[in-house]
Amino acid sequence: MKKVLIAEDNAVNRELLRELLEIRGYAVMEACNGVEALDQIAKTTPDILLLDLSMPVLDGFGTIERIRKNPSFNTLPVLAVTAYAMQGDREKIMTSGFDGYLSKPINAMALQKELERLEERKSQTNRHKV
Repeated sequence: MKKVLIAEDNAVNRELLRELLEIRGYAVMEACNGVEALDQIAKTTPDILLLDLSMPVLDGFGTIERIRKNPSFNTLPVLAVTAYAMQGDREKIMTSGFDGYLSKPINAMALQKELERLEERKSQTNRHKV
């Protein structure tokens, strides 16, 4: 079973994402901020991280920077989850080390499409390593 970590400070958004993921057969872990997310990743590396950009303690941009600098999990697929999806924001997200993004409110079909894209990319990468 694929594991997804949701890093989101809003409990309602976390619950919505949890339900959408569990319906699709994912095991879900949760964190309320970037520091908790980094702790979770160090303990049990998820297959995918859904990372809110606006969180207290450590925001999404600070979290992705630390993830990409850590050789133990710098290849972890990470989707930004954001209410900010203007053109300039998209460019900043993609150049910051994210593998994609989801706009709030979360659309179930968009979530499914992004998860499938990341899983396919990961399987292609694994095939090339063999």
